[in-house]
Amino acid sequence: MSVLTRDEAQTRAQLLDVHRYTIELDLTAGDETFDSLTVIRFTVRAGQDVTDTFVELKPAELRSATLDGQPLDPESLDENRLPLKGLTPGEHELRIDASMRYSRTGEGMHRFTDPTDGETYVYTQLFMDDVQRVFAAFDQPDLKAVFDLSVKAPEGWTVLANGITDHLGNGRWQAAPTPRISTYLVAVAAGPWHTVRTEHRGLPFGIHCRRSLAPHLDADADEILDVTRACFDRYHEKFEEPYPFDSYDQAFVPEFNAGAMENPGLVTFRDEFVYRSAVTDTERQTRAMVIAHEMAHMWFGDLVTLKWWDDIWLNESFAEYMGYQTLTEATRFTDTWTDFGVARKAWGYDADQRPSTHPVAPEAVDDTASALLNFDGISYAKGASALRQLVTWLGEKDFLAGINTHFARHKFANATLSDFIDSLAAATDRDVHAWADAWLRTTGVDTLTPRLTPGGNGACTLTVERDGSRPHRIAVGLYDQDLADEGHLVLRERLDLDVPQTDGLPIGKRPALLLLNDGDLTYAKVRFDPASFQTLRAGLSGLPEPLTRAVVWNALRDAVRDGELPASAYLETARAHLPRETDLAVVEGVLAFARAHVTDRYLKPEERPAALATLAALCRDLIRRTEDGDNPGLRLIAVRHFIDVAVHPDTIAAWLADGTVPGGPELDPELRWRVLSRLAVLGATDEAAIAAELERDPSATGQEGAARCRAALPDEEAKRRAWEAMFATDDLSNYLFTATAQGFWQPEQADLVRPYVQRYYPDAVAVAARRGPAIADAAGRWAFPAHAVDAENLRLGEACLRDANPIPALRRKLVDQLDDLARALRVRQA
Repeated sequence: MSVLTRDEAQTRAQLLDVHRYTIELDLTAGDETFDSLTVIRFTVRAGQDVTDTFVELKPAELRSATLDGQPLDPESLDENRLPLKGLTPGEHELRIDASMRYSRTGEGMHRFTDPTDGETYVYTQLFMDDVQRVFAAFDQPDLKAVFDLSVKAPEGWTVLANGITDHLGNGRWQAAPTPRISTYLVAVAAGPWHTVRTEHRGLPFGIHCRRSLAPHLDADADEILDVTRACFDRYHEKFEEPYPFDSYDQAFVPEFNAGAMENPGLVTFRDEFVYRSAVTDTERQTRAMVIAHEMAHMWFGDLVTLKWWDDIWLNESFAEYMGYQTLTEATRFTDTWTDFGVARKAWGYDADQRPSTHPVAPEAVDDTASALLNFDGISYAKGASALRQLVTWLGEKDFLAGINTHFARHKFANATLSDFIDSLAAATDRDVHAWADAWLRTTGVDTLTPRLTPGGNGACTLTVERDGSRPHRIAVGLYDQDLADEGHLVLRERLDLDVPQTDGLPIGKRPALLLLNDGDLTYAKVRFDPASFQTLRAGLSGLPEPLTRAVVWNALRDAVRDGELPASAYLETARAHLPRETDLAVVEGVLAFARAHVTDRYLKPEERPAALATLAALCRDLIRRTEDGDNPGLRLIAVRHFIDVAVHPDTIAAWLADGTVPGGPELDPELRWRVLSRLAVLGATDEAAIAAELERDPSATGQEGAARCRAALPDEEAKRRAWEAMFATDDLSNYLFTATAQGFWQPEQADLVRPYVQRYYPDAVAVAARRGPAIADAAGRWAFPAHAVDAENLRLGEACLRDANPIPALRRKLVDQLDDLARALRVRQA
């Protein structure tokens, strides 16, 4: 397939004005394909000579194409490009009739049959260049147009789209024409949806899911709609431009690759956000944040859209920042920045220290394949952190004034980084352009280290050493021991500081703990002076605010990854302080890092059993602490992680047999599959038990659980079947591929799976080439042998990158995985 280059897009944008797409989709043509009839009305601008261009599509069959009534040769289709030759200035009409393939990988028009009840659903995910899988288009973000869409669907289905849809009878649906939007934002979702509707501020709101999930959506409908209304109202207080579309639907769809997609008027979410099993309040907060994030895109991304993909951060960083900030301001979830600091920010820090790092606003995004690789922790977490630092430096009033200027200047059009910075500069006297150069055009993570100089009368002066180049406005927390409670620390003072400094900062007597970036307002690694580090070893859990503790845990995490703190010391600190932690995001983040990174990768294999025992004891303490039932979320986290680190099967097998943890919780489907998966790893279950559990839970999630369990069985035949399912056939959907990969590699089974490490690289390259970016991502993310922390695995991976020419999506994943592998080897050696 030919990828679109930036030069080609710029040339075509100078040549064409695209006015309107009239699209007819027929979803009644069978299980494999659907029919797509597209009429595009466009103008070649005056002053052009007779010229050529192309339109993109990826059909199963191109039946016919006509330009201004004259037939085009279907055989002229070259990969995904149909040439349009001899175009003269003026108006033109292109008509294309094609048959298109349904997807099983979450790209284009994805088709899914629910194993619970046999009902079928389809939905579109057209991001980047997948619109070409559904209808013909001049597929680039700066050729906006009006989209007039009609759909023929099976009887009993409901069709959702960007605009309000009307059922005309006989399965025919008509969507209201959109305002001018980009091709990648067109959306359709069709099937026998379960729907909850309401109205807010004169607009129809709806939430939708598969029928089999109806009871679970109904149970949470009030919460989802309350968050939606609260964010909608808060954005209208922040933004002068009103919501620009005619309705607001949120569809929870199956086998969705991303968290959600900001289609105007029809946001699609992965339907794991419709909770079938018990979840923590932090998980509910995450769902609410995604709702807020996607709604922010209605203005930043949909109303004003990037001109080219080098500015994807303008979409994602803004929505990420606004999602967390608006949720804090408008809902009961008032501590969202703690979760951001623990979960999202670490994602950004990790990505920014790999060879694949890039500036938040990169300049070298030459084509769509390159652009797709930038949907990472830098465009989301680092970019949002940069915007949070910008607001700290600029002030929220001036920041919002600049944002509103940007909306007014570019609504229903496209904009660049330069346009955005110019809009901000119009609202302030500060040098926003210099700030952008320092923060958005550079790579890497700065490191801030405190140096304390003693003075007279026991007073100290603080100097912050910066390893890096960015300016930072931070808070410095000074904490003293609580004289009334030796285990607690009290905040003496929180000082504002600009880094780099011009003079040392007097701080009075030396505090027990000096914490840089208290409040987590900048994006930087922080270190501790020796006295402060000793204080933390004894008193971390005694810090008064969860966000402060999150900053400390992130600093310890960074120190482990950089080889400056032994992995065993991190475990000891977790063992000492996590039993007294109250914030769910902190507990989850520390346990996840301790298990997946410290225990499974950074410690040597012979040290792993003791580490698992430490984590199991920690989880037991948390379970005992929550026996009174006053913190079910903390208890659920502890139970989940106890299952995951179990070395002996007896306790968790008894839980499964009894259907409950003593004292609760009862084992819902998620916990039952989690226990069975761990028993499979330990060789304490078999195919008969897996089949029985699947009969008990035949849902899509159950199918994934069974695939995960079967791949985890410590049996040569089970491993062979799992490997063939992933790499020898192309039958697995994106979710079943991922589930199988998650079960396959287990540190406990290193000897059994060792022959597959060498097979992984050629097989991953081949399946990625056959099945495309979504499966390439899954193969690189989940099927990679991350447990094999050894020089031979690193050598094989480097040879693959050098000699095998993997497609860009897989190459990027392998580069990242191999860098993480090299880091793990360095940490072990340190």
